[in-house]
Amino acid sequence: MYKFFVQPQINEQDHSIYGYEALLRKRQKDTWTLPTNFSEISLDDQTKLIEQTAADLKTSLTNKVIAFNLNREQIDDPLALGAIVALKKRLNPAALTIELTDAPTLDEIQRYSLLLHQYGMKLVLDDVGTGTNTYDNIKNLLPFVDQIKFAMQNLRMSGQANQIPELLAFWTNIARQYHLEMVLEGVEDHHDQLLADKYGIKIHQGYLYGKPTIPV
Repeated sequence: MYKFFVQPQINEQDHSIYGYEALLRKRQKDTWTLPTNFSEISLDDQTKLIEQTAADLKTSLTNKVIAFNLNREQIDDPLALGAIVALKKRLNPAALTIELTDAPTLDEIQRYSLLLHQYGMKLVLDDVGTGTNTYDNIKNLLPFVDQIKFAMQNLRMSGQANQIPELLAFWTNIARQYHLEMVLEGVEDHHDQLLADKYGIKIHQGYLYGKPTIPV
């Protein structure tokens, strides 16, 4: 059994809910866990779950954003774009944003950008600055996206928390250069809020605002 948990994204400028990231979870006995492979449930089934999640959140009334993740294998699926466009039509007028957890090729992001923007969806590069999502690897992709996400928790888990301020300064500068929105993920306390404020980051996500939960 699968469900999408949601975690709020907060606009600190006016303290409102900007939207929600939908996070896939799998039922294992008496607990919910991360799937070992996010492609073990078809994209069609995931979009049906997203549709139910949007209904539970009443996003058609509030027009809050739902951010839906795609991994490398799903990006490669030739049917993925059609499934996403069909989902957006079913969710109208609610906003849908696609977060790419793995950097696509230049050809792929050009196709995604062209089609998703036609249907009013935004495209996001997740986890910039960590893993393979270095600036050199993604700089040619940046003109085709609308938003980048910087995940502080990735650096904390890898013992590199001391690099957060320097990397935040770098990526906020990149966001300004490319006229991109930026989301700061992993906001856990007031110190993180102050750090975000220092670099002018308005959209926050993290345990300070709420852990991922099943919408009711």
